[in-house]
Amino acid sequence: MKIVRFKAGDDIAYGLAEAEGVTVYQGSPLFAWEATETVVPWEDVQLLAPVLPSKVIAVDANFLETEDDGAAQLSSDPLITLKPATAVTGPNAPIVHPPATSELVHQASLAVIVGRLARAIRAEDASQYIFGYTAASDMVAADIERSEARSSRARSYDTFCPLGPAVETELDPLERLAIISRVDGDVRQAGFTSDMIFGVAEILAFVSTVMTLLPGDVVLMGTPPGAAPVAPGDVVETEVDGIGSLFNRIVRA
Repeated sequence: MKIVRFKAGDDIAYGLAEAEGVTVYQGSPLFAWEATETVVPWEDVQLLAPVLPSKVIAVDANFLETEDDGAAQLSSDPLITLKPATAVTGPNAPIVHPPATSELVHQASLAVIVGRLARAIRAEDASQYIFGYTAASDMVAADIERSEARSSRARSYDTFCPLGPAVETELDPLERLAIISRVDGDVRQAGFTSDMIFGVAEILAFVSTVMTLLPGDVVLMGTPPGAAPVAPGDVVETEVDGIGSLFNRIVRA
């Protein structure tokens, strides 16, 4: 099922995406929630980031033929960086191009949503800790990242982590799911989850030995080859099979 977080009028709630609109639920799907009889039509719905994580973990160089895939293959562990919770934004929200960078890069990614507290878990148990999956645009100031040796600043600006449009709870990343990025409708990246060097279970197990994962935390699984700079005015799209498309426009600070 597809779970969304949305605003309708002055109210913010979670719900299930249906053909005619969103069925409103009380509470949070990460803890406890209950269906109501209210259905909000799509024309009255403003989709928001589907979760509010305590942190976002991004995996680098996790696809074959990416710029740094050799480094990843030489390492026995995934390469991870952190993005703050304040980087998260939702569908159709602007991505702010900070003046500090001249090379803002859009990277399409499958995002894993953690469903329960996870600490030092085993890979074979990882599915028990997954709430679902969504699409993510992992924005990075590539020039800052190069000059500051993978500095967290390069990925930490506000709006640098759009998520959405929904959390799909029945997705199987072991299938050959397409991950595609477009800029103003032109394809920039096209890859498959089967191209990942480290799988979802391996990455969750590894990250949970480094830090405790909390319900709602997000793990970005890396990006296919082809990521390129974007500029103010561009509309960027991340599409993941079974989830849908996430659209955001780049705007000047």
